[in-house]
Amino acid sequence: MSPVSDPVSGAAESFAATGPRPRVRVRRPRSEPSLIAGALAGSEADMESLFRRHWPRAYRAAFLIVHDHAAAEDIAQEAFLAAVRRLDRFDRRRRFSPWLHAIVANRAIDWARARAAMHESGQEPPESAASSDRPPGRYSEDVLAALQALSPEQRAVVVLRYVLEYTPGEIAAALELPRGTVNSRLRRGLDALETRLREVELQ
Repeated sequence: MSPVSDPVSGAAESFAATGPRPRVRVRRPRSEPSLIAGALAGSEADMESLFRRHWPRAYRAAFLIVHDHAAAEDIAQEAFLAAVRRLDRFDRRRRFSPWLHAIVANRAIDWARARAAMHESGQEPPESAASSDRPPGRYSEDVLAALQALSPEQRAVVVLRYVLEYTPGEIAAALELPRGTVNSRLRRGLDALETRLREVELQ
């Protein structure tokens, strides 16, 4: 006579096989104020996390202003290090990114001005090998060429407004410029871009 299985034991074995599994905790991303506090306390891990979080947009902005891959990398890295060195003066009630991008934009403008001055004095060839570099994102050759034709100041406000999506008021505060100056540079920059792109279409 075959043994009769114990229904309780059978249920227990079935539950053990198919019962609830241990919960896996999903680690939530650290908040920006927490990372900043950790960086201030000397945490290299928090500083690295802060860098990785802000690097892509900082580099993209720098590249679109200077149109040079190596220079954009240097500018983004140096701007981040400058921001970190001044973290003790940073108002943690505000966002970190506008503060960082202001440093990036100002350094990129200075670099582009110096590059233009060298070109005008004949110290640099008209075309740099870096001109073939492309930033991350979808930008046509025509748009990049039209953007490069703007002055560094116009380029910076156009990038801050339409790539990083800051308001004119935020740009004015970040670059410490009058709101009217920002609006004027935006208007002239967009007019020049439109004219240049229209000329390309007619060719």
